[in-house]
Amino acid sequence: MADTSANGGGRPTGRRLADAARSSSTRTPRSGGGRTARRRPATSAPARSRGTAARRPQGRRRLINYPRAGKGPVMRWLPGWRFLLGSFLLLVAALATGFIVAYSVIKVPEPSEFAQAQSTSVYYADGVTEMGTFAEVDRTIIDTTTLPQYVGNAVVASEDRTFWTNSGVDPKGIVRALWNNLRGGATQGASTLTQQYIKNYYVDTTSSYVGKFQQAIMAIKIDRELPKEQILGSYLNTVYFGRGAYGIEAASQAFFGHPASEMTIAESALLAGILPAPSAWDPAIDPEQAASRFERVLDLMLEDGHITQAEHDAAVMPETIANDDAEVYGGPNGYLLQMVRAELQADAGLSAEQIDTGGYTIVTTIDKTKQDAAVAAVANLPEGHSENLRAALVSIDSATGGIVALYGGSDYLTNQVNAATDAVAQAGSTFKPFALVAALENGDTLVNGYSGASPMEIDGNTFRNFGNVSYPWSNLIRMTAYSINTSYVQLNRDLGAEVTNEVAVRAGYPSDTIGLDSYAQNVLGSASPHTIDIATAFATFSAQGVRHDTHIVASVTNSAGSVAYQPSTNGERVFDQGVMADATYAMQKVVEYGSGTTALALGRPVAAKTGSSSDNKSAQFVGYTPQITTAVTLYQTGADGSEESITPWGEYDEITGSTYPADIFTEYMATALADLPVVSFPDRTEGSYNRGGLYGTAQSIEEATTPAPTEESTATQSAEAPTEPQQPAQPAQEPSQSVPTRQPEQEPTAGSTQATG
Repeated sequence: MADTSANGGGRPTGRRLADAARSSSTRTPRSGGGRTARRRPATSAPARSRGTAARRPQGRRRLINYPRAGKGPVMRWLPGWRFLLGSFLLLVAALATGFIVAYSVIKVPEPSEFAQAQSTSVYYADGVTEMGTFAEVDRTIIDTTTLPQYVGNAVVASEDRTFWTNSGVDPKGIVRALWNNLRGGATQGASTLTQQYIKNYYVDTTSSYVGKFQQAIMAIKIDRELPKEQILGSYLNTVYFGRGAYGIEAASQAFFGHPASEMTIAESALLAGILPAPSAWDPAIDPEQAASRFERVLDLMLEDGHITQAEHDAAVMPETIANDDAEVYGGPNGYLLQMVRAELQADAGLSAEQIDTGGYTIVTTIDKTKQDAAVAAVANLPEGHSENLRAALVSIDSATGGIVALYGGSDYLTNQVNAATDAVAQAGSTFKPFALVAALENGDTLVNGYSGASPMEIDGNTFRNFGNVSYPWSNLIRMTAYSINTSYVQLNRDLGAEVTNEVAVRAGYPSDTIGLDSYAQNVLGSASPHTIDIATAFATFSAQGVRHDTHIVASVTNSAGSVAYQPSTNGERVFDQGVMADATYAMQKVVEYGSGTTALALGRPVAAKTGSSSDNKSAQFVGYTPQITTAVTLYQTGADGSEESITPWGEYDEITGSTYPADIFTEYMATALADLPVVSFPDRTEGSYNRGGLYGTAQSIEEATTPAPTEESTATQSAEAPTEPQQPAQPAQEPSQSVPTRQPEQEPTAGSTQATG
């Protein structure tokens, strides 16, 4: 007991030591011996050790194990197969997604205006013979299904042999071209025909790789939406073949002179062969290269099964026609084409751009036979005339107003002034029939008349007849046949110049015609109309009082085959038929025994009027049958463009309406009337304008009208000492007093120029 109590406050006993040892062994495992007295509590160290070990790997984990942990200095930088596979799949997914997005976003644009632009063709009245074209580009779009199959297959063999099987793009070609470009070789494209079609027809986006990608997407879309035949046909209609020709139709015409539907296998192979460089490989420029390309295409067509061996062997290098670089507006036809353009814009409502790119078919009223005759008649003028002499001819179908022939000059490219429609010249005595019609409308008849003495003072002014020839009292027929100036001035004074002017405007003169004044002497032709105005007015007389709008365009058809424009040819009656019958009767006497006897050579009824202006600055002959009206004008301009007297030449000492103008008229009309039946004018006894029984019978008028010298037949007589003509018999009855007397609204100014017929 003493030992136990003695050790209670000192060293532990053996039992306590054993218990302490067991407790320590259960809380703090140890792998070896050592001191433990100064360690932290046994339970906390292992816990911290486990927590730390669990958190450390989680903090160091990476999304991509690169460089790879636990690998050597080289291998740690090399990606593993898992990385490579994942990257490839990710790239494929990205490309697929990008393609899907691009396919849905990239739209095929509207066709370009240039691709759809095609030539507008202008034809003569037969609708077959071409007069010319209007075009920004030479292209005629056709239905390519009408072409032989080898035409398109020649292009396929040369440009895209996989066309019939690819999906719009050629992956092999793309890889091949890309590899070649990356190696630094000559830049190559990988365009299929479909891609080229996209480029030509819609939009050219090939300036960059992004643009090429867009083009490829569009090509795939087009290939899915359109049949191959349509894609190939559109390509053939748009691609450039050289010689300024766009599309297969224009190319066939430019190289071979016939439609594409008539092309042979050899011709198809030639055009397809030179497509990559059509200007450089044109047979006319590089025949050797053209022949080489021709043989290449034939071989490919045979290899691809487009032609047989026999067809291959039979094909020979085709002949091509000379490249026609003639100007569209060259020669006399240039004036006609410009008139067509102007009429299309003014009446058909087409803009210049529409005319040049719309692919319209224009049929004109111009008869080629008559047009050639008009050009020839002017060209047949004898040599020796002044180089400043100008000639104009306008011939009109009296029943429709259509111009059947027109001569405005020898070459539009050297002189853009159309002598028939732009230039003006004094009308001379061709204006007198308007006073004749005015008198008939105001109650006068053909037996009425006036003194034809010369000289004669009228309202303070002195007037003379041509050659100063005096005539006795003359009725309206004789006044017209011999173009008696003094008689017509009296008539116009009594009518009132404004009445005569109104008849001229109603017949076809523009109301703003230069010189259409209110003086009595304006009946002698001081007004200066265009030749086409004179022809229009007399065409109204030829149509027996029905005025038609003069036009050169007969019809306009658009590229779809629908009629886009057609002028009205109905006309409007502006004169009484009886008045026209009487006026026509009087003007027939001009040809029968007056100043227009040259036209007797036509051997059919012709009514006409000659005209010569003051100082012979212009000379006209205008005449008509019931079918055709033709006006001819000669005038001469000075160096500054001003009018000057026509210099005499040839067989005539003075140029008047009954000289060369009458010759041109007669020569032209002989051809123009050749295929037309001989038709008489309406009988004046059936439709005469006879008021108050003053008209008289045809016999009495004929008896009162006997031949006398004409205004032009006395051209060689001296004005100072004229030869006195044989005195015609007196009229059957005295002049009618029914013509109203009217003074002009404005008196002629003092010292006014003497007017002559």
